[in-house]
Amino acid sequence: MIESLISDILFGFTGLISIINPIGVAFVFLDRTASLTTEERRVLARKIAINVVCVLLVAFFIGTPILHFFGISMEALRIGGGLAVAVGGWQMLNAPDTQPAEQPGVKRVDAENAKARAFFPLTIPLTTGPGSIATAIALTANRTHKLSEFVLSGIASVVISLAVALTVYVVYSRSDVFARYLGTEGTKVAMRVSSFLLLCIGVQIMLTGFSEFLIPIATMQPAVSK
Repeated sequence: MIESLISDILFGFTGLISIINPIGVAFVFLDRTASLTTEERRVLARKIAINVVCVLLVAFFIGTPILHFFGISMEALRIGGGLAVAVGGWQMLNAPDTQPAEQPGVKRVDAENAKARAFFPLTIPLTTGPGSIATAIALTANRTHKLSEFVLSGIASVVISLAVALTVYVVYSRSDVFARYLGTEGTKVAMRVSSFLLLCIGVQIMLTGFSEFLIPIATMQPAVSK
């Protein structure tokens, strides 16, 4: 039972982290908060981490019932979520290089305005976008109603959410350190690579949704006429 719990936690954490890609998104986060101080950025990163926990817990525990209520299939969720992720990656990949500190007439974004943006767009869709939400829902889509297994699944969901949020906080709060080591040009390259990976992740999520939708149709036995 403990081995199964650990396996579920590792599987869920690895899957979500690979989609969220906090190290890659950290450079996007740094670009969006370039006018903040290091301490203000850490406070904002803590707020985003708390939001990440809330979003993942909602997806884990009530995501599937919400989908069923609105009649949305898992395939539709993956296709729509993948499209949103791919479009976001494409836009960031083709965005012009900006240097907020060198633009005349642009006011500095204070900490309060940054906190107002902590949930949207810094948490959703930048950090926990449709891809990660769809993954969280998929991880618990087949959750059993047996009490012991439901409790273990719930524990795994909470631990995964906390572990992902902690990783996001540690990476985001130190995004300036990564940028300092890479330098200006290195940071630009890292942002482009991260955007391309985000685009690829979105396309992969869409392909998974399309395959899950089309394979049953392709393998359907033809009706035998009498």
